[in-house]
Amino acid sequence: MNMEPKISTLNLTFAYRDGTEALKSISLDIHPHEVFVLFGPSRSGKSTLLRILNRLSDLTKGARREGTVLFNGKDIFDADVDVTNLRRRISMVFAIPTPLPGTVRDNLTYGLKMAGIQNREILEERVERSLNQAALWDEVKDRLDRSAFALSGGQQQRLCLARSLALEPDVILLDNPTSGLDPLSTGVVEESLYDLKQYYTIIMVPHSVQQAARVADRTAFLLDGELIEVGSANKVFTNPHDERTESYITGRFG
Repeated sequence: MNMEPKISTLNLTFAYRDGTEALKSISLDIHPHEVFVLFGPSRSGKSTLLRILNRLSDLTKGARREGTVLFNGKDIFDADVDVTNLRRRISMVFAIPTPLPGTVRDNLTYGLKMAGIQNREILEERVERSLNQAALWDEVKDRLDRSAFALSGGQQQRLCLARSLALEPDVILLDNPTSGLDPLSTGVVEESLYDLKQYYTIIMVPHSVQQAARVADRTAFLLDGELIEVGSANKVFTNPHDERTESYITGRFG
């Protein structure tokens, strides 16, 4: 693919205080405007990698990191990097929806106001656009001034996605975002990814191999902190080159 990677990791290793290595010399490139899926069994390092990409890993006391993470060609761990701004540009949506206290509108404008945006027209435009991008506008456009906690679980998850989108990030990190959702809500979230990748780069940890195969443009299989295989979703899921990948995909372990 003839384009500069949006994110690159180079020999990235991450170990916890007790010495357990969650990631072992991971090197991969993630390109603009793709859905890149990290899959593998529990404790393979998928969520750890997501947390490193927007430096939430900084909050893990006693951890040790080696290697490089480049975002648009710049190391995210350089001393002059503004971590708050980085987390706006590489935004994360977690498995469990976490609406803020307040209304639907409050949830979407809080981060914008914290970023210094006060113009009401801009705020309203961002609210509507982000809700449309998260496939939620039609469901909540008449409920913007009601409590966010009155929404269903699936709606709350899409609200958290919209809250990230309102800040116009470059990259969206999705950590198992449909794990607690019903099949209908899961389908809505998955469908929205096809539209979102026109504007953003999406890196996702799925809740199943089947979901990974449905949504990924490219994918990486991680096992015990090692990068086993990376490539197009079609290649990895139909003709993997590593026996361990095939065994996991076919359900022989995991």
